Amino acid sequence: MERFQRFARTVLAHWNGGQGDQHDPERARSVYQSSTMGALIQGVYDGDVTVGELLKHGDFGLGTFNHLDGEMLVMDGVCYHLHADGSVEVASGDDRSPFAALTRFRTDISEKVSSPMTRQEVTALVDRLIRSANLIYAVKITGLFPTVTTRTVKEQKPPYPPLTEAAAGQAETTFTDVEGTLVGYRTPDYEQGISVAGYHLHFIDTSHTRGGHDLDFILDRGTIELAERSALQLALPTTEQFLSSDLTPANLESQIRQAEGG
Repeated sequence: MERFQRFARTVLAHWNGGQGDQHDPERARSVYQSSTMGALIQGVYDGDVTVGELLKHGDFGLGTFNHLDGEMLVMDGVCYHLHADGSVEVASGDDRSPFAALTRFRTDISEKVSSPMTRQEVTALVDRLIRSANLIYAVKITGLFPTVTTRTVKEQKPPYPPLTEAAAGQAETTFTDVEGTLVGYRTPDYEQGISVAGYHLHFIDTSHTRGGHDLDFILDRGTIELAERSALQLALPTTEQFLSSDLTPANLESQIRQAEGG
């Protein structure tokens, strides 16, 4: 009953907040992002935006939760909370996030995969499919995966360490012979620090009970769907931690790569 109630709250937040976006061409072609990856790298783990508010801006995307408590994956208008032990539950509309990026997913490019491909081969295929490396692409990969390796950060306690320290030593989980979906973005290199340049993907299985931040995978067969986005709506938090943090470290790119497992 509690799980159903959390699911219902999340779906209602999406239903009440999202009406009309798909009929607004400008909003439909944009990504709404709360805070920046640079802030997350510096340990800004408390945000002031709720899941319910985020779902007003999109039905697809990813992020994390306050205190860096696991990973966020949004698909079909439902926000999932991916925990450090690999388990998944539907997030409450009242849960808050220090970083998230959402859009309304409408497929612009679709490609079937009928033979095994590594993560590197899949991303190279996406690079060939897209119209321009200078635009943002929401990426949805659904299929059968012989292996998916994930890592999920666990909840942190103040004073918060930088993300590179919080992510170091986190347990990796490898799912085998699993059906599921990878959700995320391919972002231009010039957005590094605002977002994660390149590929940033989270995984969830078809039962919506297991998942995490993707590190590697093999796709046996499935479908790659891409949604081209030409606008970024950036909302900055006004928490004391964000306002007082140094968000321009000299080694920001290497820290992001280290934290994301790239």
